[in-house]
Amino acid sequence: MKSTLSALWLATRAWGAAQAEEDGTVKSIGLRTHTLVQPYLDSDMQSRWYDFGGDTIVRTDQYIRLTTDHPSQSGWLYSRVPLTATNWEIEVEFKIHGKNQLYGDGFAMWLTKERGKQGPVFGNADKFEGLGIFFDTYKNNRPGVVFPYVVAMVGDGKTTYDKDTDGKETEFAGCSARGIRHASVPTKFRLTYFQDKYLKLELQYKTEGEWSLCFETNEPPAIPQVAYLGFSAETGELSDNHDIISINAKNLYTSQPTSRPTPGSGRGRKSASREGGSWSWFLFKTLLFFLAVGGGYAGYTAWRANNKRSHRF
Repeated sequence: MKSTLSALWLATRAWGAAQAEEDGTVKSIGLRTHTLVQPYLDSDMQSRWYDFGGDTIVRTDQYIRLTTDHPSQSGWLYSRVPLTATNWEIEVEFKIHGKNQLYGDGFAMWLTKERGKQGPVFGNADKFEGLGIFFDTYKNNRPGVVFPYVVAMVGDGKTTYDKDTDGKETEFAGCSARGIRHASVPTKFRLTYFQDKYLKLELQYKTEGEWSLCFETNEPPAIPQVAYLGFSAETGELSDNHDIISINAKNLYTSQPTSRPTPGSGRGRKSASREGGSWSWFLFKTLLFFLAVGGGYAGYTAWRANNKRSHRF
């Protein structure tokens, strides 16, 4: 009986997996070319997939520090190859911290056509083409907005980011993130993109394992087909440490669902009935098989016991 129940459980799990496959589920494959974890560098003190420059410091056992807590610093980190996946998810652990009560300016994540160009936008070049996500820690002129503030900007290669208004006129989406600096838990963000379907940014900084939605849109911007993944940070008169701890990138894809029958289609009904019947028949045969095995074993045990008693006399 125990064997029969185990077989039924396994068959049920297989059926559930097949159903999930038919419905279409989002799956992922790690993108090694855009993932960066400790120790960051190889034996030649280089990264195979990333370049860095400016004031960036790599501490192989702890972090990649884009800027230290000193004024007038600027550093960057950029992938060597473009992100060609159509749908992707990028999860980054970072840390913003320093010793001062007044601090700035912030760091940014980039998906742009050009790479490794320093400039005035959180350490990166202005008039970029692509997507920028800015973690702005210093408030210049945004009345009614709580800082730190996270803002997304879609660059067309011509539009300038206005630092004086903290990018108010060019904001695509954004959210306040008070507590993201000096958080008591590992701070992370997760950016998920499905071409022509949605763009979503989530943050972890309040409770470990708890993700807060920053923004989500069903009308995502067009990401350049050749776009490099990058990070940059800058300090002015005020400063902070801006650290990248890890980058985990994934290629997302949806398993193709089985074609659904159109209403009123006899062929669809027959196909569906055949599929349902085949699974029912499979489960029925599995049950019969294990019942037969169980019955045979029970009969053999009874015969053996009877045979022993007959030999005793």
